[in-house]
Amino acid sequence: MNTQPAEWHFVKKRTADPAGGAVYVSDDRTRYRRTGGEALAAEAAYQRQLAELGYPVPHILDNGTEDSHVFVVEKSLGEHSLHDMALESLEGTRALSDTVVDLAAEVGSRLLRAQAAHAVPADLLMLREWVREAGWTDHVFTENPDLDTPRVRAALDRAVAQLARVPMVPGHLDYGLPNVLPVGVIDWQHHGLVPLGYDTALALEIVPFKGGTKGYLASPEQRHRYLEALNEAARATTGKSLSQHLAPFLLVKALFFLALMKPTDPARTDKYVKWHFRRHLFLEVLDQYERTGAVDTAHFLTLDDFAARHGAPGHP
Repeated sequence: MNTQPAEWHFVKKRTADPAGGAVYVSDDRTRYRRTGGEALAAEAAYQRQLAELGYPVPHILDNGTEDSHVFVVEKSLGEHSLHDMALESLEGTRALSDTVVDLAAEVGSRLLRAQAAHAVPADLLMLREWVREAGWTDHVFTENPDLDTPRVRAALDRAVAQLARVPMVPGHLDYGLPNVLPVGVIDWQHHGLVPLGYDTALALEIVPFKGGTKGYLASPEQRHRYLEALNEAARATTGKSLSQHLAPFLLVKALFFLALMKPTDPARTDKYVKWHFRRHLFLEVLDQYERTGAVDTAHFLTLDDFAARHGAPGHP
């Protein structure tokens, strides 16, 4: 039975919160109400801090506990993410809209400048904790014990060493076009300290990890233009660009995309293919990083191409 006041309308369930919950929108579409558990309470507290630091995030209007559930009411930043806008503008092609790229660069630069204003010096312990949290390495190595090797550990140690002089900032950990709107960034559940640039620099680079199933791909020119906008914001705030950090960032992000992917239902061949596809991409990133110190996501196979070539390797 729906116990929400008449002014709230159900939008979707919240599947990422262990306590469950849902998202509702107000009659006038200017507010969102989210329900959940302690994870939501922690996210709301973090989001309040970010707003005070000048981050482009939704302002929390109310929060508390009702009927043993945590609730948070926040100001709407709009109804369409850049991911939604990208899909709406495809017009039968897979070309990412230049408008979306430019908006992503604008919002990413705003977030980067806010992050840089509150940076702290990194140390090896902080960076290793970032690798563990951002890469979900405990989950990845539990599901893929064959990847927990001296080779992979050495590459991660190399990435940590390479980022030793990059300041740490309060970060999103799941930044991408679905969480970016023209005026700000939503969904700060998986937050933590990150090296400056980890969130924003990868927004277009990570699109191929979806396997081409999201409908759009950024061109090399768009990726370059986006990254240069972020480089400009980084140089203005720190005196250094972000480009040289893409490879170690992507190594950790490749682990993130592999986390919790191993299917539990032997009948779900589609999920086995996607799991092996993500394993393939991680090993591709690892190989490029080891050989050249750089990673180019333009060389990635799509999920369809991978499935056509490999089917479901290892599937019983």
